[in-house]
Formats: sequence, C-alpha cells, structure tokens
Amino acid sequence: MLVFATVGSTRFDALVEATISETVLSTLRDSGYDRLILQRGNSVIESEEFNEENCTIQRYGVGIEIWRFKPSIQAECEQADLVISHAGSGTILDVLRLGKPLIVVPNPTLLDNHQEELASALQILGHLKATSIQDLASTIASFEPRNLVPFPPFDGTKFSKLVDEEMGFI
Repeated sequence: MLVFATVGSTRFDALVEATISETVLSTLRDSGYDRLILQRGNSVIESEEFNEENCTIQRYGVGIEIWRFKPSIQAECEQADLVISHAGSGTILDVLRLGKPLIVVPNPTLLDNHQEELASALQILGHLKATSIQDLASTIASFEPRNLVPFPPFDGTKFSKLVDEEMGFI
C-alpha cells in the first residue's frame, strides 16, 4: 500500500524528518504500507542519504521516493491509500474531494497558526484526522479511515446563489 506525504510549497522540515524517521516508517510498515512518496518542497533533510534533488531508497522495510516539486501532485494523491499532509487548505480540499484518507499535521510556525484552525474544524466534522509531529506515529497506528465522514461534493450553485442574493438579483 502507498502513502503520499506532502508539505506543499512551504518548508516544513519537522514533518519531513518525522515522516522518514524510524518510528513513523516502522509504524507505516506495521500498518501494511510498503511504499512512501514524499514531496519535500523546500524542506531540508539532515541525513546524508537524502542529499540529492530526487532519490529512491529502502528504509525500515518501506520503499521511499523523495522529490521537491512537480507541476501537479494529483497523480500521487489519486494513487495513495493514505495521504499525510501539512494543513494547507488547497491540499486538504484536493485530497478530500478525491475521497482519500487524510492525516494532517498543521505547521505551528506559520502566521497565526491558521492551519491548526482549519485542521481542527475539519476533524470535528469527521473528514480527516489532525495530529502533531510528536503524535504522528501513534495517529497512524490508531487511524481508522472507515470512520471518516465523506467530504461533500463541490456544488458551485451555492456560491453563485450567495453572490446573486448579495447583489440583489434574487
């Protein structure tokens, strides 16, 4: 099974390092995942074995592919059995609209910790699981995708109706 992890266009060293740690990789392996694709963005990885722009290695029983950026992460999201992500709104919406199980890790270093608010609200609604860097492995171990509430499909008519009402057309 495949896990896709992404930090988007930001730098989120802590999430990248946690994702390739022995604890998280062993938990992924023990949970049945044997492949990890990691989009690292501008994050810095301390380990020498990940110094290249793109690399593929085997670590703690998990095959790992790491790269910085691609024009789109749609294909990786579609293939994934689980997505682990920063709590960026664009990434969250894209993954939830695909109906993929999602674990988000808000980046607390960002302005006003806005990712925490979004992650918390969507977790309360049951659409995803939010966690911290420290709790990532235990969250993966206890994660039950079947308990997630499906995200509602996009309905553009709601926005147009709101605009029409605001403009006085209806």
